[in-house]
Amino acid sequence: MATLVQAVRLALHYGETHLGVTDIFGEDVGPPLGGVFTATQGLRTAWNTPLDERGIVGAAMGIAYAGGRPIFEIQFCDYAFNMIDLLKVAGNQRWASAGAFDMPIVMMTPTGSGIRGSLYHSHSYESWATRLAGWKIVMPSNSLDAYGLMLSAIVDPNPVMVLLPKALLRVRGDRLIPGEPADEEELKRRIDAPIGDRSNWEPDWPDVGEYFVPLGQAELVREGTAATVISYGRTLPLCVQAADEIQRTSGTTFDVIDLRSLFPYDWPAIRQSILKTGRVLIVNEDTEVTNFGEHLLRRVVEEHFYDLLVKPRVLQGKHIPGIGLNQTYETNTVPQSNEVRQALSELMNEAA
Repeated sequence: MATLVQAVRLALHYGETHLGVTDIFGEDVGPPLGGVFTATQGLRTAWNTPLDERGIVGAAMGIAYAGGRPIFEIQFCDYAFNMIDLLKVAGNQRWASAGAFDMPIVMMTPTGSGIRGSLYHSHSYESWATRLAGWKIVMPSNSLDAYGLMLSAIVDPNPVMVLLPKALLRVRGDRLIPGEPADEEELKRRIDAPIGDRSNWEPDWPDVGEYFVPLGQAELVREGTAATVISYGRTLPLCVQAADEIQRTSGTTFDVIDLRSLFPYDWPAIRQSILKTGRVLIVNEDTEVTNFGEHLLRRVVEEHFYDLLVKPRVLQGKHIPGIGLNQTYETNTVPQSNEVRQALSELMNEAA
C-alpha cells in the first residue's frame, strides 16, 4: 500500500501523463531532491525555483494565463503567509472575468503538527485558506483520497489548494490506488529515489489509473447513532480510533465524517447525520479563535438548533503563537487521541 506522499507522487505522475499538467515546481521540487517530503521525485515536469514564495505563485498564475496547467508546492504552509495577498488575487480571477479566464492552478503544501517542527514548521493553514474566496480547499486523511483529490484538483478550472497533513505523509493506506502494485516493497523500489547518487536514477512508474474524489463530497467512515463527529486531516484517524475504542467497550456507535473538502464542504452529509444523532463534535488541530470548526459550529447552531439534544462542541488546538520543539509542548498544544476520546465520552453521556 502506498504512503500518502507516494500517493501524491503517483497522482502528479498521472497528471503530467494524462491530464495536461505542464509544470510542477517549487523550492527543491525538481532533481535531485524531489521535495523535502519526496512528493515530486522522478517527475518529468518538475523543476526548482528560487526561495521566493511570492514569485512561485506569480509564476503559476502566469503559466495558467498562457494556457498551462501548473502545480506548485509551498515547501511548508508556514511559508505561505507572506503571499496571502497574491493567493487572494488568484482566487478572484475567474470571478472578475465572469468565467472568461480559467485559473487552473494547484497549490500543494504540508500543514499541521506531527513532525516536531517547532515554530516555523507546525502551523495549520486551513482557517486562513478557507477565507480565500475563489479557492477550493481539500485535505486528505489517507492515501487513496490524496490520489483522488489531487486528480480532481488538477482538472478543476479554479485554483485548488491541497493541504497535506505532515503527520500522515508516511502513513500507508489500507486501500489500493488503481494500478498500484500490491507489494509495498515493489512500489518503493520502482518510485522512491535511492539515497545517495541519483544521477542515473529513473522511476519505473506503475500504470496507475483514473480515480477522482469529487471536490465537496465527504465520506462517512464510521456509522452510528450516538453522535456526529466531523473531522479531516491528521485528527480524522484519531476520531476513528476513539470511536472504535468506545464501541468496543460500551457498544456505543458514532457517525464519523471525513470532510476531505473544506471548501466546498458537504453540508448535506453533515445535516443528515445531525438529524439522526442530535449530538455534534467537530475536531481539528488549528488554533481556536476564528477556527474553521467554529464556522461549522455556527452553521450547525443556526440551522439545527432545535434538532440538537445537547450543546455542540469543537475540539481544537490551543491559541498560542506556535508549537514548541519539545515533544511534550507539541502534544499538549494540539488534540491527541485521549482528548478526542474524552470529548466523545462527555458528549454521549450528557443528559438531553
